[in-house]
Amino acid sequence: MNETKEKTLSKKQYLIVASMIFALFFGAGNLIFPLHLGQLAGKNWGSAAIGFSITGVVLPLLSLLAVAITRSNGVYQIGLSIGKIFALSFMTLIQLTMGPLFAAPRNATVSYTVGIAPLLPKQLQSIGLQVFTTIFFIIVFMIAYNESDILSSLGKILNPIFLILLFLVFVIAFAHPLGDLNTVPVSKEYLHRAIVKGFLEGYNTMDALAGLAFGVTVVAAVKQLVNNEKKVAKITAKAGLMAVIGIGIIYTLLIAVGAMSLGHFKIASDGGILLSKIVNYYAGVFGQALLAVLVFLACLTTAVGILSAFALDFSAHYSKFSYKGWLTIACIGSFATANLGLDKIINWSRPVLMFLYPLAIVLIILSIFSPLFKGDKVVYKVTMALTLVPATFDLITHLPAPIAGTQFYQAVSQFRLQYLPFANIGLSWIVPTILGLLISLLIHCWHRKTNKI
Repeated sequence: MNETKEKTLSKKQYLIVASMIFALFFGAGNLIFPLHLGQLAGKNWGSAAIGFSITGVVLPLLSLLAVAITRSNGVYQIGLSIGKIFALSFMTLIQLTMGPLFAAPRNATVSYTVGIAPLLPKQLQSIGLQVFTTIFFIIVFMIAYNESDILSSLGKILNPIFLILLFLVFVIAFAHPLGDLNTVPVSKEYLHRAIVKGFLEGYNTMDALAGLAFGVTVVAAVKQLVNNEKKVAKITAKAGLMAVIGIGIIYTLLIAVGAMSLGHFKIASDGGILLSKIVNYYAGVFGQALLAVLVFLACLTTAVGILSAFALDFSAHYSKFSYKGWLTIACIGSFATANLGLDKIINWSRPVLMFLYPLAIVLIILSIFSPLFKGDKVVYKVTMALTLVPATFDLITHLPAPIAGTQFYQAVSQFRLQYLPFANIGLSWIVPTILGLLISLLIHCWHRKTNKI
């Protein structure tokens, strides 16, 4: 048995792991952001796609490697290199972000926006969302409560059908383009630094956070195939590369389709509305109905996984409530957030992601290269401390109304722009992070020289 496990994985086994990674990172909600990005970027869509791919494709793969290399069993354990308080706080913020605050309710609202909203008059949109999200999260609760694998089994059938439909949309969209990619207009914010804007837009996928939170699932699956710890990271990297290449291709095509849509549609308030319009334009009512069903099931699958993971982590670290108690709280919270509407969810998630992503990026990079500095906690703590300050400023200065426009907001914004390099392009954390890394590595080298580590 062990000899079999030590053998190199077959192509089929690699595809199975790659498919799992693809399913982990690509949900129906991931359709809306590249489409919207394409509309905003216009003829600069290529540059924007490069930036988007860094945070939406490369970082998620690196997050899996971080889990594999550090042999962690979850985001809490990865954060322990900085300290227990940080680990618990970081885990809590990520699970709240992925769970009832943003990602789970976003799945419900995307499903509603794409499938149901186009069929209802404006005066019924609000009540329609309430009814839909009630049904959506009752189903999520029932499946997650019973820990049923029906939906995951359905996902094995659903994912290929969803991808086939998406492929057909791409074929038709490029065979009969709505506009010329070389001449479509560019929005003001994407006239310059389209790569950086695409990079920041990639935060919205939340996939790097998902990799930290759920990457242990992938690593555990790989360990069932091989029992050699040294091979786990290598196999995860190879299978992960296969998966993210596929995701990267889809993202790039979606961005291009979004840009071409400017030849026929105005810039939509979100990608869900645009997706519905594009499918309806090419495939009519039948295509719209089929898309609605597939998106609903895909979003449902994702929401079950997200809220189950939330309940598991919270019941382990906040044991006052059981798994089922936290699941109940998560579903009620997700329902409440979902009824704020997709636009508000996106607007309020932006400052949180501007705070969490720099921390996640630093933690991922340090975890991958931790063998080089022997996992010295000083390197982790100093680098993270200097990243935390600008990340906090980014959180405050991206808050929407009513906080935006207050004297406190103006004072923080002015300080940030004046004293933090690259703050004007949303990357105020870069210089402090590099400075923290250099200082901590010097301390590490001095400790090694004096035999303190």
